[in-house]
Amino acid sequence: MRKQIAAANWKMNLTLQQGEALLDDIIAKPHQLSAHQQAVFAVPFPYLTMAQQKIAGKQNVYIAAQNCYSKKNGAYTGETSVEMLQSIGISVVVLGHSERREYFYEGNDLIAQKINICLEYNITPIFCCGEALNIREAGIQNEFVAKQLEESLFHLNAEQIQKIVIAYEPIWAIGTGKTATSAQAQEMHAYLRSVLAEKYGAAVADNISILYGGSVKGSNAKEIFSQPDVDGGLVGGASLIADEFVTIINSLK
Repeated sequence: MRKQIAAANWKMNLTLQQGEALLDDIIAKPHQLSAHQQAVFAVPFPYLTMAQQKIAGKQNVYIAAQNCYSKKNGAYTGETSVEMLQSIGISVVVLGHSERREYFYEGNDLIAQKINICLEYNITPIFCCGEALNIREAGIQNEFVAKQLEESLFHLNAEQIQKIVIAYEPIWAIGTGKTATSAQAQEMHAYLRSVLAEKYGAAVADNISILYGGSVKGSNAKEIFSQPDVDGGLVGGASLIADEFVTIINSLK
């Protein structure tokens, strides 16, 4: 079975003390991860070491960075390299989030460079893709999202692409309270898998986890995750509430 993943994206939220308390609360609550399930916490850069210490010894629980730079090292003030992340035990990085694309003008080419350097350092990228409301309303969401995959991922070989986790985030459903129906999520996830299958073959495509990232919460996670091509979620606001995120973890199939 493909990896089923509940990934928390804290974004630019919480103080150190609040982050510590949240992790303590989540860890203390009853939840169990099977061998094919993972919980991932993408925390702000200053909290990575704290979070690593909190989850030490926990099975199938990982701390992720919310971004990285495309170069190994050098005069890039304010940036964080994958070498730095690897040195503190980080093995997952979120790349291409819609907020990085919108506010920091990150394009598919730059994200491809970040994908490459993560794989070079054996760090798993969670590659985000998805369309804004105007793209959805124009009915060209499939072509738009396929282009994101093609320009950022399709230079990879079959072995490399299976090291990627994809997160589909309908931008119109992030932080708006709007949520794609489970049928809409399944439709796009199935389409993404078909694009991967056309390039790499069905066996490879069936081995790639595709997460849904659009206003997932405890009340809708089980229905969304039950869809055959939805392999968990990349969760924003609800991941900042312990009870909510534990419910989401427990909703993985």
